[in-house]
Amino acid sequence: MRLVLQRVKTASVSVEGQQISSIGRGIVALCGLHENDDEDDLQYCSRKLLASKLWENEETGKPWRVNVKNLGGEVMLVSQFTLYGSVANKKHTPDFKESMKSERAAVMYERFKDIVREEIGGERVKDGQFGAMMDVALVNDGPVTILIDSPAKKEE
Repeated sequence: MRLVLQRVKTASVSVEGQQISSIGRGIVALCGLHENDDEDDLQYCSRKLLASKLWENEETGKPWRVNVKNLGGEVMLVSQFTLYGSVANKKHTPDFKESMKSERAAVMYERFKDIVREEIGGERVKDGQFGAMMDVALVNDGPVTILIDSPAKKEE
């Protein structure tokens, strides 16, 4: 599983011109599922997402000391199969063969949302619409952008 975390001041998702969700201060997490991902990958990425210390401690002024849970911030999850895209071919057209197929990915993405909601509280987690063309608007805070990949599976 691959996450792209962006620390934001605000963010929203719209589908067909209608805003479907929004958050204040927190993290937008673009979520890509690899064809070999399983429950362990979801758990790993959820832990990393919620434990990443992207804010400063306001009392001490020390940077990189506070995570979204401790901040009281919100999380916007956005499914994005293109995170496993590649343009390695000679035609430079995107190839998404490493991305999880849509039907299974929908189930796994829902499970990931459930895991994150269980950890941080459902009211603090928003998301886009799986499989839809989305307009994602955000105001970066920093900007701060972090990549998280679950560990690669070993061939047996």
